[in-house]
Amino acid sequence: MTENPPLAQADIDVCVCTFRRPQIAATLASIAQQSIGPARKIRVIVADNDDAPTARAAVMAVARHHSLQCAYVHAPARNISVARNACLALATAPLIAFIDDDEVASPQWLAALTDTLEKTGADVVLGPVRAVYRAECPAWMKTGDFHSSLPVWKNRKIVSGGAGNVLLKRITAQTLRFREDLGRCGGEDTAYFHTLVQDGSCIAYARDAIVTEKVPQERESFLWLLKRRFRFGQTHGLLLLETTPGFLKRAEKTVVAAGKAALCLLMALLNLLRTRPMRFWSLRGALHAGVAYRLMGNDKIEQYR
Repeated sequence: MTENPPLAQADIDVCVCTFRRPQIAATLASIAQQSIGPARKIRVIVADNDDAPTARAAVMAVARHHSLQCAYVHAPARNISVARNACLALATAPLIAFIDDDEVASPQWLAALTDTLEKTGADVVLGPVRAVYRAECPAWMKTGDFHSSLPVWKNRKIVSGGAGNVLLKRITAQTLRFREDLGRCGGEDTAYFHTLVQDGSCIAYARDAIVTEKVPQERESFLWLLKRRFRFGQTHGLLLLETTPGFLKRAEKTVVAAGKAALCLLMALLNLLRTRPMRFWSLRGALHAGVAYRLMGNDKIEQYR
């Protein structure tokens, strides 16, 4: 179900997928405070992924309070890809941005993204997601900053990234949809941008387009980080599996990933008494283990429900 009253044509559709998170009120408030100039019009599209349209009243109330143009769409499935695709289907602006419902955009967020898009001529611009830790969070976690998110670089080129901070040309974004088979296990955004790059799209980076995300207490766990990195590896392994022809080539990549995981484990053991390096190498090893696990034909682990 879509709640979409008559609205002026927007220059940027800012998409927010939500699932039972009251933090979306702060997200919408930060979008309303963007310093992007009167010439550009912003519309917000909120896709509610819950079974029932539980966020509708709160979302529309916050939008009215901040004088935000807002379209609400109920996209039930508990599958983030369904919600992301609902946003793409509803978007009509030349530019489409995505931000998560537990993030807060800095006032210059959209201006930095659009400026980079114009200067570089890129099809997609990614920005950083900076983690904000509680005062009580372990020191090694703050120092290592393991929760922040940046694009994936290879040979000085961005080859993938996340959808928590991104601006896309609509003509580029709507050539592809987020994979629903990855919508519950995670990695749907990584696969989406990976495919765009494979199809010839160019991704740029806007370091000043900052959004922040508070790290909840339940994620202040080394085990949670290990599971997250393993899932990252699974996604990379799946993409390798789908793009590497032949059993021998896949076997070679599996051996390489397993070897890297073993090397990282050795480094972790050698740094057993040094908290931050030990965790760094353990997390790197978990990523490579995830790659090997998926390359061996194992099913992806469903992390989000």
